[in-house]
Amino acid sequence: MDQCEDREEGVPPSKRTLCGEHENQTTDQRSEPEVEPSCVSLKSDQSKNDELNFRTHSDSEFPSSCLSLKSNQSIIERLLFKRGAGSADEGVSQQSSQVLRGGSAPQHQTHLDSIFMLLEDNMVTFMKEELKKMKKLLSPDYPECSESDCDVEGEEQRSSRESLVRITLDFLRRMKQEELAERLWSRTSAAVCQQKLKCGLKKTFQCVVEGVSKAGQSTFLNQIYTELHITEGGTAEVNEEHEVRQIEKASRTADRAETSIRPRDIFKPSPGRSQPIRTVLTKGVAGIGKTVLTQKFTLDWAEDKDNQDIHFTFPFTFRELNVLKEKKFSLVGLVHYFFTETKAGICSFEDFQVVFIFDGLDECRLPLDFQHTKFLTDVTESTSVDVLLTSLIRGKLLPSARLWITTRPAAANQIPADCVDRVTEVRGFTDPQKEEYFRRKFRNGVKASRIISHIKTYRSLHIMCHIPVFCWITATVLEKVLESREGGELPKTLTQMYIRHLVVQAKVKMVKYDGGAATDQHWSPESREMIESLGKLAFEELQKGNLIFYEPDLTECGIDLRAASVYSGMLTQIFKEESGLYQDKVFCFIHLSLQEFLAALHVHQTFITSGINLLDEQQQTSRRSEVLKKKSDLHHLHQRAVDKALKSPNGHLDLFLRFLLGLSLPTNQSLLQGLLTQTGSSSQTNQETVQHIKEKLSENVSAERSINLLHCLNELNDGSLVEEIQQFLRSGRLSGDKLSPAQWSALVFILLSSEEDVEVFDLKKYSASEEALVKLLPVVKASKKALLSSCGLSKRSCRALSSVLSSQSSSLTHLDLSNNDLKNSGVKLLSSGLESPHCKLEALSLSGCLVSEDGCASLVSAVSSKSSHLRELDLSYNHPGDSGVKKLFAAVEDPQCSLETLRYGHTT
Repeated sequence: MDQCEDREEGVPPSKRTLCGEHENQTTDQRSEPEVEPSCVSLKSDQSKNDELNFRTHSDSEFPSSCLSLKSNQSIIERLLFKRGAGSADEGVSQQSSQVLRGGSAPQHQTHLDSIFMLLEDNMVTFMKEELKKMKKLLSPDYPECSESDCDVEGEEQRSSRESLVRITLDFLRRMKQEELAERLWSRTSAAVCQQKLKCGLKKTFQCVVEGVSKAGQSTFLNQIYTELHITEGGTAEVNEEHEVRQIEKASRTADRAETSIRPRDIFKPSPGRSQPIRTVLTKGVAGIGKTVLTQKFTLDWAEDKDNQDIHFTFPFTFRELNVLKEKKFSLVGLVHYFFTETKAGICSFEDFQVVFIFDGLDECRLPLDFQHTKFLTDVTESTSVDVLLTSLIRGKLLPSARLWITTRPAAANQIPADCVDRVTEVRGFTDPQKEEYFRRKFRNGVKASRIISHIKTYRSLHIMCHIPVFCWITATVLEKVLESREGGELPKTLTQMYIRHLVVQAKVKMVKYDGGAATDQHWSPESREMIESLGKLAFEELQKGNLIFYEPDLTECGIDLRAASVYSGMLTQIFKEESGLYQDKVFCFIHLSLQEFLAALHVHQTFITSGINLLDEQQQTSRRSEVLKKKSDLHHLHQRAVDKALKSPNGHLDLFLRFLLGLSLPTNQSLLQGLLTQTGSSSQTNQETVQHIKEKLSENVSAERSINLLHCLNELNDGSLVEEIQQFLRSGRLSGDKLSPAQWSALVFILLSSEEDVEVFDLKKYSASEEALVKLLPVVKASKKALLSSCGLSKRSCRALSSVLSSQSSSLTHLDLSNNDLKNSGVKLLSSGLESPHCKLEALSLSGCLVSEDGCASLVSAVSSKSSHLRELDLSYNHPGDSGVKKLFAAVEDPQCSLETLRYGHTT
């Protein structure tokens, strides 16, 4: 594939870094009348040669210079007459036109002479100024593609400059200065391409449609953009937890001091780091704002606000690249395909600072094989898109380029760790940023305050508002509820919020697109059928782990694409359609949680109408002839869902389970009246489900699963367990010895759901025992300081605490384990956690823990690791021995050791 078509003859392709058309005569030129006599053109040429010091060659070396000037003559005359701004110029021009219309020959000749004298002055002045710039542009130390000398110019001035560049190139080549001609062409063409690219990117990204893709009103990105909380650090390792769990953990640490980074500094090395940053991997859960972040970065570059050391920014999405799976491109060809502004000028990138943005790695359907792929090094060689990407990421192809890759946490490990120079994480909105969003969304301060207060009251809503797209859904729903005539109770749970969202969009479709009245029934047969089809799509693709879909996926679920525009007013609110430069359309729900809600709705509806349990594989394959009674058997569906969610290794059904149980409440079903043609629940059914959940809480389930089960009880409006513990806490009669496993889970839920951060966790407040510590471990992980002294802890506790210290989501910085019989075996287990790169511990007290020389050796290894943050270590009242003390002192004296304070005296 020839990337440099229409090259000018005589210019070796191998020398080019940029390509484009160099016609000596344009269509406009051909239409201009030639100015006579031609000797005037030659005279003008001679004076120009004098001024430009082109006398290094004799006239004989330019046999066709007259032809060259003639071909460009009409351009220069036309453009430079327009360039003249003085009244004298205008006067001469007016006089000349009068003379040409009628006058004597002597007068005609006199005025023609004065015109061309002025023309010569203008041309010489213009050429002097421009040639100075060209000379500076060609200096070896001049930055590539610099715009510093390019003032804001009009189309005419820019056209004049481009014409002069072509003439200068012609003369340089006739002077055999091929290298200078190549450099001039490269740098001037790059600047033109850069400006065209920036203009195109500004048009693409300056406006966004919040929450919708077609029906919504576009808004300037700079007006609605709210800064996101972005942290630096961590690794590219996979996090398989359900993203709601990750959000809940992030919500407990969002306002704490962490290494944060601004989007514009994404490629700038941290203080003390000398190595440049080539590849940045940014993680974040679905809907957290990764895409908008890359759009803002691109827009700021295109608007000349930030990162002007970057010559070209090329933003791609994996959704777009997926469509090209069967096609072959060179890297240059791929850029030309998506950014046509560069096609006329850029044929290589080696001389430029280029940034490639690849958004949505988790949506990649290309086989990225970094182990067995044969890497590419030539930017003009064609291959499959996946080989291009792996070669680029590996640094084999265009190693000078910078890469920014965004992904959801579950896909982070697709990129080898040695290919990533910086890992960042988008945490979404902090609590103050949530308030800022709603106050900017609602100019009515009273309404904004009421909405903010409501969200703060219900923890599950407040946590989800870390996600910008959920803030938009919440704002849309609460505004409609507050404005509606019938009013109604504001949603308190996630299920209620999404039911309201569905109802709001159905009403919008009915009124805005179907011509109905606000009082009409908003569920028509067509809208019911569409929601059922979307629910089927949501469930089937959720089972496969797919978050993006293509036209065949929709067709298989009975969604008629030809009729999609009929439902665009509603569907674009819950479903997002994107199309790039290709013909294929890409679809996705605006957030994973909405897909999970519709999937749960589909499972619920299917069971109510047909008795088929979609969660039971055997029942799906052999549809029983006799359908069980639905009301009495709904609890079997719920039990199956609870059991299946508990078996999930990463909690991927946690939110689906909450929605499925929430949909069984009569109050929620009443909101969907018209969509749900039958009801299938009773108080007895729900009570049986509650009892099953409590039984599971009494079993040995993990803390994360226990917390989600308590969220499920909340969806079922059952707060009995939580109320029991709150009564214990209020009365001060809480005793760990008397708590059941379910009550322990409720206590963890209460402590982690508190609006206030768990800054200090004191185990003695609950029960000074090892059993209590194990039960309350999630609270320890969320705390900054844990007081565990004199609690009868042993080796078992150290193993549990080691897992806390090595957890990426741990917030623990201070740990007091004094006066516990941990011994050397316990300290060794603890030290393995201290050596983890995720460990944030800064102060550790092991006073009176029966630590001897062997235990000290383990601690020395831990504090000597490069990743250690430990500054204070208390080993008083132990038995370190002389050897242990020497090893500790040697570690402290090591410049790489972070330890500042060491206590070891008062040995017994």
